[in-house]
Amino acid sequence: MGVEAIAEAALTNKMTLYRHFKSKDELIVAHCSQLAAEGDALWVRINASHPQDAEKRLKAWVDHVEDVLTQRFERGCALANAAVELQPHHPAKAVIEAYKARKRDHLVKLFKAANYKKPEMLADEVFLLFEGARISIQCGGKQMALRVVKMLRDLLTNAPRKALPPR
Repeated sequence: MGVEAIAEAALTNKMTLYRHFKSKDELIVAHCSQLAAEGDALWVRINASHPQDAEKRLKAWVDHVEDVLTQRFERGCALANAAVELQPHHPAKAVIEAYKARKRDHLVKLFKAANYKKPEMLADEVFLLFEGARISIQCGGKQMALRVVKMLRDLLTNAPRKALPPR
């Protein structure tokens, strides 16, 4: 998409866009940064909603996954969509990669807090399930993606946990 089309979609003109962004690449970086900030804010809300209860935070995150995958207008992860379209060394790629790494790190921390034995491995499995489901929505519709919520719940229920210390 060219700058003219972007300006038209934003109900503005190229001059106004260039007043705020030096280039189309800078605009893309800003957009990806905003999307990443929205994703980061989700984790802040989840952590703030149940600061002392990892199980409730875990449930809140799974509920979020279900909401995302069942939304009528879900079209996959906008950042993953952007990553596919960008050249390998585009500056927005670093923004996207850093966000995806933070997302995985949030899962690892959550699984550690919930006493899973292998939080890093579980985070990788859960991350791939959710990301894959969002991508499959674009290619094959929602039916297959909707099964992910049950798969996710089953995985989390059956993943080994550390024994809790006696009280």
